[in-house]
Amino acid sequence: MDDLRSLREWRAEVPEPGREWIIPERRRLLTRMRGRGQALRRRLLVVGALGAAAVLAVAILRPEPPAPGPTSPPSVVRLDSSVVLAHAAEVAGGRKSAHVPLPTQWHYTKTLDKQPNSDTVKTIERWIRYDGEQRAGFGRDGELVVRDVPPDPGDDDLSPQQYDAKLRALPTDPRKLLAKVTGDRHWIEGGYEEGVPKSTEPADARAYRVIMIYLSRYGSMPPRLEAAMFRALALIPGVRIEQGVRDAAGRSGLGVWRELPGGAPYRDYHILDPGTYRYLGRQILWLRDDFMPGDSEPMLRKGAVASTALLSSVIVDRPGLRD
Repeated sequence: MDDLRSLREWRAEVPEPGREWIIPERRRLLTRMRGRGQALRRRLLVVGALGAAAVLAVAILRPEPPAPGPTSPPSVVRLDSSVVLAHAAEVAGGRKSAHVPLPTQWHYTKTLDKQPNSDTVKTIERWIRYDGEQRAGFGRDGELVVRDVPPDPGDDDLSPQQYDAKLRALPTDPRKLLAKVTGDRHWIEGGYEEGVPKSTEPADARAYRVIMIYLSRYGSMPPRLEAAMFRALALIPGVRIEQGVRDAAGRSGLGVWRELPGGAPYRDYHILDPGTYRYLGRQILWLRDDFMPGDSEPMLRKGAVASTALLSSVIVDRPGLRD
């Protein structure tokens, strides 16, 4: 699949998942980290369009003491997620409405990608036509390459235009929004990678995953709908927020993650700007040594980090343009 086809994994069932779900998902993630770095990058890349800024009222962020135990990251501060998300909804609801791009316009993104146990940070620039019919990027020779994307009936990926249409059909009532995203067959029956078994996703986990996908693609989202997304997040069990989580560019933001029963060897943060609540990037932090089945040495050690950063995301008239 293409690098830009991200944002549709991290699946998740009612009731809350047990070991029968968490263990296959752990194996699935480690398999990608081990031999499919490209697949992980595809999941970590995020797209959106930078919007208007609003200042965070620090006084309303009520820090909570970090959870006890050796797995708590020492450099972040746990916040009251209900208060933060309520304020995020207020900020989002006050934004100006964004225009809907033309089908022939292009969505340009510039991201950084840092893999675990590596000091190298990769810069990635991509263009995708809004109707999804063409993609563009720089080749190894530095030349811009534009290629057609022929229709693929077996591909469950959506073009930016299709994402936008699906997003705009969502209700602005938070509970109705949760019901809509958890019942959408597109997110339930999405494609899966060859060699990785499908898993059944808990409804709460699916709602969280899909809402984070939409928040990362906020370019043309109506303000009332974005506000509803933050209010819906507050209704999902296990959603936590920490201050001081950094993306691949070193920017400090609000790390949103979801706690699962039984825990996991890693913590998967979606990072928001602390002033605008726009999506900055993603970080996966390993809380303990993690092993592939049968290995005596850990695949990833405690403290390993994979991260991305969204540096630019704008609509342009042709590939090669950056603003």
